[in-house]
Amino acid sequence: MRYELWAPRYEAIRADFGYPFDGEERAAATLARVLPARAREDALGRLAVRLGGRDVVVVGLAPGAGPPPVWRLPPASPAPVVVAADGAARPCLEAGLVPGVIATDLDGPVPAEVEANGRGAMVVVHAHGDNAPAIERWVPEFPGELAGSWAGPPRGGLLDVGGFTDGDRAAYLAEEVGARRILLWGFDPGAIDEPDPGLRELKRRKLRWAVALLHDLAREGRSPLFWWRRDGSLVQLGNAERSTR
Repeated sequence: MRYELWAPRYEAIRADFGYPFDGEERAAATLARVLPARAREDALGRLAVRLGGRDVVVVGLAPGAGPPPVWRLPPASPAPVVVAADGAARPCLEAGLVPGVIATDLDGPVPAEVEANGRGAMVVVHAHGDNAPAIERWVPEFPGELAGSWAGPPRGGLLDVGGFTDGDRAAYLAEEVGARRILLWGFDPGAIDEPDPGLRELKRRKLRWAVALLHDLAREGRSPLFWWRRDGSLVQLGNAERSTR
């Protein structure tokens, strides 16, 4: 999504949560400084090689979802590719699935993401207002292919094609580089595995935004988006959602 279309939506998100933009800028400066030079070059082109023209399975962490059953998908050429949203990298690896791409703000089990990166996953690290220390700590640990993103206008080799949480941002990246279809596995806005009431409400607010942004992407993007349900059905996002098998 063009930044000028995305920016007003992120301004609404910042207003809702009270995020100061100077924090975003500091984290982005940290990320641009610690990323290797090659990680700041042609990130969209490199993502297109991995995701363009393919079914992209974006994997979230809904309680009980587990890794996606990619073997259920009909044979296709090129084969489907998994994009893990942050902590979903770990259950994917545990199931023997190495994601093609990981979208992360480094607040999940980062060692699993480092492992996946060493096994061939491209990691897109996102800078936001309070993760500069994690960026300093973890980005130098990644041995493989990297890219960076942030919440402001693309600059210094950092992307911004839209998206707020790791999951919906992963879908925006896949759409931007021409995914054939985007299948959303492990997304359940009604299921929040968080015992602390305050954090649970914060997660609920973030998920409401994520779902709204995914519906925006379904209406405005080129790649069809589907909820991939645990019963195997695919429910297409759009003005009139419909279910298929």
